[in-house]
Amino acid sequence: MAMTMKGEVSLPADRQTVWEKLNDTEVLKACIPGCQTLEQTGENALSAVVKVKVGPVSATFKGNVELSDLDPPNGYRISGSGEGGIAGFAKGGANVRLTDIEGGGTLLTYDVEANVGGKIAQLGARLIDGVAKKNADQFFATFAQVCGAPSA
Repeated sequence: MAMTMKGEVSLPADRQTVWEKLNDTEVLKACIPGCQTLEQTGENALSAVVKVKVGPVSATFKGNVELSDLDPPNGYRISGSGEGGIAGFAKGGANVRLTDIEGGGTLLTYDVEANVGGKIAQLGARLIDGVAKKNADQFFATFAQVCGAPSA
């Protein structure tokens, strides 16, 4: 089952700071809902374990993520795939762009396309889209807090 999601979020930090945080595995791990591990496996490659609940189905997805089309500090493409055992699989990617906001801050825009299959796909598009939107909103709310926090 294919799905798409587009959005944008205003972040209270300059573009360079947002870029650095988008490439910090500890920041991402803290922001990704259900993320249990996130480790750098190569220059532009990561492995992750994320626990997800969609309706009655709960699954732990293990997967790999790759960053490409890097254009620091303006954006990149992120692609990945994960296996959730009997629950199914997910794969997809997103284009992420950063632009300055007049008066300060950074606008992050994202354009996601993904495919899910297996038991989780049988739950239906409405439920999956709702969970995906909720997780995206939660990620960006946490990420915005991290970007707005003063440096230690």
